[in-house]
Amino acid sequence: MASDITPEISEETLNRMKTAESLFLPISRETFEKLYLSPKHPSVTGDLRKKLGNPTPICLMGFLLAATPNSCILMGWRGAGGNGGAILPVYIFFGGLVQLLGGIGEWIIGNTFSCALFFTYGTFWLVQGATLMPFFGTGANYSPTGNSFEGQQTESYAATVAFYYVFLALLTFIYLICSIRTNLCLFSALFLLVITFVLTAASFFQRANGAEELAHRLQVAGGAFNLALCVPIWHIFLTQILEAVDFPIALPVGDLSTVVLGRSQKAKRQASGE
Repeated sequence: MASDITPEISEETLNRMKTAESLFLPISRETFEKLYLSPKHPSVTGDLRKKLGNPTPICLMGFLLAATPNSCILMGWRGAGGNGGAILPVYIFFGGLVQLLGGIGEWIIGNTFSCALFFTYGTFWLVQGATLMPFFGTGANYSPTGNSFEGQQTESYAATVAFYYVFLALLTFIYLICSIRTNLCLFSALFLLVITFVLTAASFFQRANGAEELAHRLQVAGGAFNLALCVPIWHIFLTQILEAVDFPIALPVGDLSTVVLGRSQKAKRQASGE
């Protein structure tokens, strides 16, 4: 008797476990940008997105659990400080490892833009964590005694790190331009992230100039913009998690895919005579 009903129960259970990702395929362009943060590209073929889960919420979760407390630390809320040394494992595992693993998932299913984003900022958090580890000795060359922590307090070290943030801002600006074809939440987050990196670079430059008070104010401002950029990312994360369980409420993310038409979209319109 049990063997006769087991197949039916198993099939019914599996059907109930389908998520929005499997139910929405083929999905509209607006829904695609909501789920994957990438412009829907006609050259990406195959059904891997139907067979595999959506890695984007995983990446967003890793980013948020590193970036949100980091912004509070930068602003010194409730006495927080020490460059976040107390949550060093959070930077490495949530901010770095989780995003890199998710970025690999984005690469596998053909989401190049999302893959580039998560590899960039996943590596950023690994670098952030490694900087705080004595093993890497990032400040050793700036200290006459070879003490890494002493070297990190020097003006030369601060000026060197500042240029790193300058080019992070430049790279993020390029991503910002590309995000015009995704959604308003991602565009807003990247816009605020550019400002965050610029303020952080300015803070290090001022520290190199010996203007510690101004450097601290710039750091606090950078932390404020960092916290602000986390707000739309939290919204995207909530939207995607709700979509994953086919929640009856769908939150908008501000679709921008039709604001700037892609090359393939323009070619299709020209071919149809519109």
